[in-house]
Amino acid sequence: MEIEIPLSKGLSLKIGDSRAGRNKYPTAHLQNGFLLLDQGHELAEEAVGFGVPVLQRGLQTIFPGAVSLTCIQKGSTWHISALYTMNLVEKISRNGDENLENRLLYAAKNIAAGVIRGLPWLRGLLTATSNRLRRYFHLETTYAQIGFSAILTARYLLNTETGKIEVEIDTDGLPADISTVMVMNEQGAHYFDWYQDSSGIAIQGQAIGCWDEVNATEAWFESRIRRVAFKLGQGKDARLFRGRELVGSRLAWAGFGYSFSPSIQRFRYEMSIERFA
Repeated sequence: MEIEIPLSKGLSLKIGDSRAGRNKYPTAHLQNGFLLLDQGHELAEEAVGFGVPVLQRGLQTIFPGAVSLTCIQKGSTWHISALYTMNLVEKISRNGDENLENRLLYAAKNIAAGVIRGLPWLRGLLTATSNRLRRYFHLETTYAQIGFSAILTARYLLNTETGKIEVEIDTDGLPADISTVMVMNEQGAHYFDWYQDSSGIAIQGQAIGCWDEVNATEAWFESRIRRVAFKLGQGKDARLFRGRELVGSRLAWAGFGYSFSPSIQRFRYEMSIERFA
């Protein structure tokens, strides 16, 4: 099932379970959230969209592989319930063949990812090293099912006239070994290359960073090419991060991630999509 919801001024949002061939990036195999379209042109690139849950299980990151949707429309208001099947992890393959299974390889990859996000001064060196190793050994990112599956419910309330979206993530029933829940809100990095927030910060391109905490009350990404922005605020009992990565045909996302404990059984936040002059 796929749902496309028209907003004002030529914008629309799309969510559904048809992922194959959506884009050229490895994340095309993941289940996306709401993808933003401008005059029918999709702006997501490698990004997974708005309102997408991701689980942290120790060092393992678990992504959604499928979704079941129900929706009710009442005038300009849409009520959508999404049951995400959380069952995919990132893998590495060589020349697109069978996935490599090496615990040390994945441990090193996870540690490097943590260092890249936590130590800004090392990001350039580690990213460049990773890209060289991938090219030399013909390594590619893919996603595969593991011996784990959980259902997570997300509820969305959209107003097509105002472009406002209320999101609620229900973590009730998650396995006890889930350490962190994240909710991603991102679109394509080629389009959204400006970050601003209510504290007065305004930065562009690589200066945005790949995973830095947001302390301002509100923050937003702008596409000055498309004259559109998406904005959100802090969530109760959660940390808010911003990021943008643009690496060849592998990474092209820009946006935000909330991070919170699974003990918070109902996590809520609001965001808006705006066309500007």
